[in-house]
Amino acid sequence: MQLATFKVDITCPIGHPLTAGWKDPAVGFADPLYAAGMILYGADKPVVLCAVDWCEISNRSYIMWCESLADAAGTDADHVAVQTTHPHCSPWPDEDAQALVREHDVRDVMQTEFCHEALSRVAQAVKAATTCPELFTHIACGRARIDQVASNRRVMGDDGKVKAVRWTATKDPEVRAAPEGLIDPYLKSISFWNDQRKLAAMHYYAVHNTSYDYDCVITSDFLGLARERRSDDEPDVAHIVFNECAGNVTAGKYNDGAHENREIFTQRIYDGIVAAEANAGRLPVDELNWHVEPVFLPPGADMNEPDLMAILTDPDVQTKDRTKAAIKIAGLRRQDVPIPFGCLKIDKTACILHLPGESFIEYQLFAQEHSTANWVAVPSYGDCGPGYICLDKSYDEGGYEPIDSFVAPGVEGVMKDAIKKLME
Repeated sequence: MQLATFKVDITCPIGHPLTAGWKDPAVGFADPLYAAGMILYGADKPVVLCAVDWCEISNRSYIMWCESLADAAGTDADHVAVQTTHPHCSPWPDEDAQALVREHDVRDVMQTEFCHEALSRVAQAVKAATTCPELFTHIACGRARIDQVASNRRVMGDDGKVKAVRWTATKDPEVRAAPEGLIDPYLKSISFWNDQRKLAAMHYYAVHNTSYDYDCVITSDFLGLARERRSDDEPDVAHIVFNECAGNVTAGKYNDGAHENREIFTQRIYDGIVAAEANAGRLPVDELNWHVEPVFLPPGADMNEPDLMAILTDPDVQTKDRTKAAIKIAGLRRQDVPIPFGCLKIDKTACILHLPGESFIEYQLFAQEHSTANWVAVPSYGDCGPGYICLDKSYDEGGYEPIDSFVAPGVEGVMKDAIKKLME
């Protein structure tokens, strides 16, 4: 079995839309944004895993990424998993939504030329990487608990309804003081070795990767910064960080938005990476498999094109709601195209399940419960066309996520059925 790695600077220019135009455009630069990934050889066809320091990639833009990287790697698009790390002050391309906002004179979702050029450079890097794969003989899987970073966003009341929302930055001390709630406190790491030589490592943790975003300054935020800190330790090792199922998980309990918290969270994630790797024992690798389940997620009740077009074309509607309508229309128009859920299995040791959207943490825990592997990671933020992928009960409980969920009750059963098939 072999692997090759790639890493490309895909920092957007000042003035680029942030969060698909839901926020004001970028006014400054804090640190670079990267696309980093790995090509694995040993399954039926090459497998490409890519983590992108952008907020999201959705609908046709996501398909373009998978197709472009597949062509570059000499594989099929359903053997490519692209996941964003979800820093808010970064791009969110959606090709068809951009065409709609441009047609109706709404604020841009993306700078098309830049996003195409960035994807082209990533594809070129993938193609170049295919010329120099390296043999790997062992993997090492570990995990480490991280305290005082992640917390559940949905603070529940005694009536079973959401009584407060814990945003990425939460000013209200009473809301911050509420119990941490359901999270996965463990950072997971898997490293790849050629005998005694470490080649690459992938790290996974579930949290909204945003410490503060009100300044509209480009940043990979604390997940990206922790990755770069670990990369500085080992410049000859490719370190890649993925965000897991953080749809309802933020740093809000431990974050009032103070600037110094970004460094605090960066150090805690970095310490978790180091500890997870220290806890890992190397094992020989015999088998690598990639499994795909094509999935159709039920569209939300408000996914009605005439109503959405009325919102998009109304100049009196808030800009965010108009761009959101464009993204919903883009998603609605590709409902006949399934979203592939991809799962990498390495022997009976490791399982990595790749999910779309801003999936709730419950799906990550469900996958762990149903896997026979000793080590399980569940990166989310793949195709973000579905928006938040809640539980069925979440829609009655209220809170923020159902508002920006573009799928419907019933999605939980579809998600769990697909996860169970892939975990078998």
